[in-house]
Amino acid sequence: MSTSPADSVPSDDERDVSGPSFADLGIDDRILRAIADVGYESPSPIQAATIPPLLAGNDVVGLAQTGTGKTAAFAIPVLQGMHDTGKAPKALVLAPTRELAIQVAEAFGRYATHMPGVHVLPIYGGQNYAVQLSGLRRGAQVVVGTPGRVIDHLERGTLDLTQLQYLVLDEADEMLKMGFQEDVERILRDTPAEKQVALFSATMPTAIRKISKQYLKDPVEITVKTKTSTNTNITQRWVQVSHQRKLDALTRILEVEPFEAIIMFVRTKQATEELAEKLRARGYSAAAINGDIAQAQRERTIGQLKSGVLDILVATDVAARGLDVERISHVVNYDIPHDTESYVHRIGRTGRAGRSGDALLFVAPRERRLLDAIERATRQSVTQMQLPSVEDVNAQRVQKFGDAITENLQSSNLALFRKLIEDYEQEHDIPLVDIAAALAVGSYDGDNFFMEPDPEPVRRERSSRDYEDRDRDRAPRERRDSGPSQHRQTGAEMATYRIAVGKRHKVAPGAIVGAIANEGGLRRSDFGHISIRPDHSLVELPADLSQETLNALSRTRISGQLIQLQLDSGPPGQRPLTRTPRREFRGENKRFDRRKPRS
Repeated sequence: MSTSPADSVPSDDERDVSGPSFADLGIDDRILRAIADVGYESPSPIQAATIPPLLAGNDVVGLAQTGTGKTAAFAIPVLQGMHDTGKAPKALVLAPTRELAIQVAEAFGRYATHMPGVHVLPIYGGQNYAVQLSGLRRGAQVVVGTPGRVIDHLERGTLDLTQLQYLVLDEADEMLKMGFQEDVERILRDTPAEKQVALFSATMPTAIRKISKQYLKDPVEITVKTKTSTNTNITQRWVQVSHQRKLDALTRILEVEPFEAIIMFVRTKQATEELAEKLRARGYSAAAINGDIAQAQRERTIGQLKSGVLDILVATDVAARGLDVERISHVVNYDIPHDTESYVHRIGRTGRAGRSGDALLFVAPRERRLLDAIERATRQSVTQMQLPSVEDVNAQRVQKFGDAITENLQSSNLALFRKLIEDYEQEHDIPLVDIAAALAVGSYDGDNFFMEPDPEPVRRERSSRDYEDRDRDRAPRERRDSGPSQHRQTGAEMATYRIAVGKRHKVAPGAIVGAIANEGGLRRSDFGHISIRPDHSLVELPADLSQETLNALSRTRISGQLIQLQLDSGPPGQRPLTRTPRREFRGENKRFDRRKPRS
């Protein structure tokens, strides 16, 4: 992928001739096949610049934003360099958050598809230790983890890094911002001296420069600046939806959103066929194109799209190359792309020849960082949209039903059917409205005409202790120890939690944010005010933390100390007093009994 001018979107042919192909970079055939399966055709700038020096054995410092394709830039050389596939880890990738760790592990898995001896294991906070221990015992040549959980495994003796050949620091500046500098440096010290190191960062603060100088050997420095932008006549929107609910979300949008023709992008060839089949089952005229489809069939399918016989095309990036159909009003990113240039070229399929277009992007909760990367790279905000409600869908169905009646009233066959219905009415003495309803039943599935309301969420029964905690948290206190409040930016209700680490444990706000975010699956935006006291700290977090999150945080350690997270009950003077009988007080705390002994 070449870097495009800021004011235009280059054609696919321009991209193809602007730089080397993956094959030109000296990549193993097995990995080349995996790259083709994923749908990448040519390397991005960071990939083209980084893969050769890493394959040559050099340490590398790469300055690049998220979404530039840097995961492939280090994953491909690491996989190619692993000749001994014994059980012990040969490569360790450190990532700041569990979401990124999962994404990087998934990417390694895709590129290692044709390398059966290679196993990839993500280890991160919030996941059951048993799953990770089982994976480590079975053997994992590539481990992708967050610093805190990697340290935990090192202390437990369950992670053996003695045979490590590659170490990658992904988004190093974010790791330092989250308070992981000490953990990162400890991991660097505990790994073999003879290893290859790759460090990737969006910026180069002093701390990153120091780590590079101390732990990397004559690194090759690579800087890539993205200049991609999108057409201003394309309306860009995104909707947050889990992978399991994508099809339901897509169906709702298609029912409510007026469109002429749509191209939907997915990541794999198999997904094109599966999604097209599911759309056809729901009554849409849809077809798939991918790299396995013969050229003649591809041309026939695109011809149907142009003529209006076909309304929805499901495609991979490679299969859509060179596609130019004026009637495409919408582009749907059913699977979010892993690099920003792919996004730009995808949505460039609409809004052609001065026409307006719409681009929709499905984003799973753990893919928000990819959305952020797209907005930074394109220098345009993508507007969040809400899924159409059940009421919206049903109102649209009623509208379409009425429109169908209006259209059919113009039919030249109306007189024929009017005569037949009049005869039926006279013969059976049935009201005309009942006859019309019976004909509608024959044309529509009455049981499924209206969408059913979403099931009510299951509410956890509150105990009396819950209400006591709520009332205590709502009691007036000094500002820093206040109970539920509103987040300054998000407006979400917040509560103050107490953790058992403070100044004497030498903790910093970044370390608290990093540990709690990773173990509890929270974002940095979920944190409010943090007050570090001598022997404890107060942290504002969302008031509606789930039981699963609370369970995960109960095992969290900072500086080796269990944080013992609990709702804060306010300053001592406002806590309910529990008086201890004097005799018990004397027995348990003799040093506080100041009475003189009897003579």
